[in-house]
Amino acid sequence: MYWTLELASKLEDAPWPATKEELIDYATRSGAWAEVIENLEELEDDGEIYESIEDIWPDYPSKDDFFWNEEEY
Repeated sequence: MYWTLELASKLEDAPWPATKEELIDYATRSGAWAEVIENLEELEDDGEIYESIEDIWPDYPSKDDFFWNEEEY
C-alpha cells in the first residue's frame, strides 16, 4: 500500500468516521482512481472505524506543514 498526497486527497471529503467498506464505497461512487480503491482494499479488515485520513496514512501532512512559520527560522 502506498499513498501520495494526490491519492489521499480523493478521500478528504469522505464521510468520516467510516469503516473500510464505507470508504471503498465512497471512493467508487466519487470516481476515485483505482489506486485509491486498491489501497483501501489492502487495509486490514477488523471492523475498525477510521476517524480521518490520518488513521489510514499516519504521515498525512497537515495544513500547518504547508505554511511558512517565521518563528521556526
